[in-house]
Amino acid sequence: MPDLPAGFTLLQVTPELETGGAEQTTIDVAHAVVAQGGKALVATKGGRMASRLEADGGRLAQMPAHTKNPLVMLGNAARLIDLIRREKVSLVHARSRAPAFSALWAAHATKVPFVATYHGVYNAKSNLKRWYNAVMTKGDLVIANSEYTREHVIREHNIAPEKVVAIPRGVDLTRFEPGVVSADRIAALRQAWGVPDGERRLKVLLAGRLTRWKGQALMIEAMTLLKARGEDRVLLLLAGDDQGRKAYRAELEAAIAAAGLQDAVKLVGHCDDMPAAYLLADLAIAPSLEPEAFGRTAVEPQVMGRPAMASDHGATRETILPGETGWLVAPGDAQAWADALLEACEIGAAGRQTLGQAARLRARRLYSVDAMCEATLKVYAQILGAHILRARVLGSERSS
Repeated sequence: MPDLPAGFTLLQVTPELETGGAEQTTIDVAHAVVAQGGKALVATKGGRMASRLEADGGRLAQMPAHTKNPLVMLGNAARLIDLIRREKVSLVHARSRAPAFSALWAAHATKVPFVATYHGVYNAKSNLKRWYNAVMTKGDLVIANSEYTREHVIREHNIAPEKVVAIPRGVDLTRFEPGVVSADRIAALRQAWGVPDGERRLKVLLAGRLTRWKGQALMIEAMTLLKARGEDRVLLLLAGDDQGRKAYRAELEAAIAAAGLQDAVKLVGHCDDMPAAYLLADLAIAPSLEPEAFGRTAVEPQVMGRPAMASDHGATRETILPGETGWLVAPGDAQAWADALLEACEIGAAGRQTLGQAARLRARRLYSVDAMCEATLKVYAQILGAHILRARVLGSERSS
C-alpha cells in the first residue's frame, strides 16, 4: 500500500450504507486508510452496513446525504464544511451524484482536494441531466469502476483522458474463498433451494435482483427453446430479491408455468451466502440486457473457481476471457444463450474445471479488495502531492 501523509484524514460522502457495491467499496477503502494509520470518516444517512464501518475503525458522520432537495443539500454543504475544518480532513471523496454537490461545495470552500467515483454509467437524455451527472467530473480526478465506465465518462463529458482513472471494484478474497466454505453451508442451500445432492444436470446460477434488464425473462425463453429441442440437461437457479417488483416476479412465474419448466427453473429468492451459492453451481451467468458498468456477479464466481457466462457488452468484456475463463454471448438473443448453455454442457465437468481454474487465477490477481484499495490510495497520494506542489509554486510566486 502507498504511504499516506502523517495525519491523513479521508472523508467519503455516500447516500447511505444499506447494501450494494458502492457501499461495500466505501467500507473497504475506509478500512485500508485506517490500516495505514489514517482516519476515515463517512458522511451518510446511515444503514445496516454502518456497524461494519465502525468495527473496521471508521467513523460515521450521520446526515441526510441521500437527499436531492436543494435546500437540504445546501445544509449538508454547511455540515460538511464544519466537519472538514473540525476533523482537519485531507481529502473528500464523493461516491454518488446528489451528495457530490454538497461535497464539492464544501471542498471548494475549505480548499481541500476532491475526487469522485463513477460507480455506474449514468445515461443522460437531456442537457439538464448531463449537467447533473457532470458534478462527478468537477474534482481533481475521476475514478471509474471499469475501463468501460472510464471511456463513457471521457466521451460523455469531453474531459481529458488523464483526468479519469479506472479502478475495478474489489472482491473480498477472504470471504470468497472456496476453502472456507463448509459442506454444511452448501448442503443448507441445496435443501433451501430444493436441489438434490445427486443432481446431475448443469446447475446454472443467475444471481441478481429481479428486474427485467438483468435478463431472467430472457433465460426462461432460452430454457423454453432447449426444452423444445428435447434438451433437459440444465437446471436454472434464479437467485435474487424482487425488491417490490411483484408484477415482474409474477410474470416470471407465469412464463415458467406456461412452458412447463417448474422442474427446470427455480426462483429461489434472496441469498445471503453467495460464496456457497457459487460452489453449489457449475456455472454462473450474467445475461444483462444493458451493459454492466462492472458486473460483480460475473467476477465473484470466477474468484470461487467457477466459469462465467455473460452478455457480450459493457465491462464483462474486461472481466471474462472467452474460451479461457468463460463465455460471452450475444445480448438479448435467447437462441444464442440456449446454444451457449449446451456448449457448457458438452465440454463436461473437466472442461468447466479448466476454465474455472484459469478464471480463479486471473480474477484473484485483478479484482481483489487489496488491489482496489492500493490503487485508490495511490490516487489519493497523487492528488495530495499535486496540491502540495501547487501550493509551493503559488507561494514562491507571491514571494517573488
